Amino acid sequence: MYVYYLRFFLNTPAATMFQTPPAKAFSVPPTLISALLGGAVLLSACGGDKQGAGGPGGAAPPPAQVGVVTVQPGALDLVSELPGRLEASRVAQVRARATGIVQQRLFSEGSTVKAGQSLFRIDAAPYDAALASVRAQQAKAEVQVAQAQAQWARLRPLVADKAVSEQEATNAELAVKQAEADLALAKAAVQTASINRGYADVTSPIAGRVGRANVTEGALVAQTDATPMAVVQQIDPLYINFTQSASEALALARAVETGQLKRSGAQAAAVKVVLEDGTEHPQSGKLLFSDLTVDTTSGQVTLRAEVPNPGGRLLPGLYVRVRLVQAQAQQAIALPQQAVTRSPQGDSVMVVDGEGKVGPRQVTLGAQQDGRWVVLGGLKAGEQVMVDGFQKLRGDAPVKAVPWEAPGAKAQAAAPEAK
Repeated sequence: MYVYYLRFFLNTPAATMFQTPPAKAFSVPPTLISALLGGAVLLSACGGDKQGAGGPGGAAPPPAQVGVVTVQPGALDLVSELPGRLEASRVAQVRARATGIVQQRLFSEGSTVKAGQSLFRIDAAPYDAALASVRAQQAKAEVQVAQAQAQWARLRPLVADKAVSEQEATNAELAVKQAEADLALAKAAVQTASINRGYADVTSPIAGRVGRANVTEGALVAQTDATPMAVVQQIDPLYINFTQSASEALALARAVETGQLKRSGAQAAAVKVVLEDGTEHPQSGKLLFSDLTVDTTSGQVTLRAEVPNPGGRLLPGLYVRVRLVQAQAQQAIALPQQAVTRSPQGDSVMVVDGEGKVGPRQVTLGAQQDGRWVVLGGLKAGEQVMVDGFQKLRGDAPVKAVPWEAPGAKAQAAAPEAK
């Protein structure tokens, strides 16, 4: 009903509205007219506010905020992280070199032993008897040599006086030489028997850590089969054998030759060992050599490094990751990975200029390290590269650049304050 009166009030001229109505005409109460006029004014005001807020004459929304990083080129070590496996620098398999019964084990399994330390004792009675026998033969040969020399000494003056025949003199001289040869043979037999007797005492050929014993007391070991008795490994230092793609190695060498990168200053590249839990071994190693051939099945090149291992924290056979500084870029830039867009057309980033305009920029990428891309070309110092806020971009609308912070930076900064 009120809508009807409002339409009547708005569509009827003022002169006709306030004329005296006919006797039977419908009359509008003055209070209703006042209410309708107030509602019309209110509706008009509301419509005007809406038009002002969203119309062409209203204020524009503020620019969207996006996180950026400022480009700061500088010298950057290019670190390659490669899979590797630890290996003992020296390995000695302790085997039986004498046949007999094991009488005693002289070490604790898993302990550290010295070079020449006794590990097992084999029954040496047969070897002692053999040694005594050849020593007796040596003594007999020494007596024969003395006799032959005495005989030759008696006959030698008689040869000049023709008191003895030349044949007797010759036989006496040859008897001396025969006796001396028999003595040398006896001495060699004694040396051989002494060596065999020494094999009954099994020693460690190197210093290192000995593993479990493969034989126990009472076991029969044989020289012919070379029974394995234990293994001794030198684990300080350790070797790390790891592989790198041949294409990456060639690309790195090419970049060094063209001057884009330069070789690391150290003679032997520094190597860091990263364990399975992500922690780094406190001791740094050094690169020893790179293999000269490429594995035909995997296309990988094998490299070897040496790392100190005091205390034996690292163990042979353990799989690790190797961080190796192979080269250095002089004017490199490190950008977060989310700032870079990779496509078949090339790699690009979004750059924010001084007026807040955002535009793409082609860049040249190197390797990844520490969750960042290494940019080798395409950016200048002082430029602002967009890292987050891509969903806020609206066509050519300008944006407001604010410094970007890593997700964990605020939590790390707040941790000391919480303490």
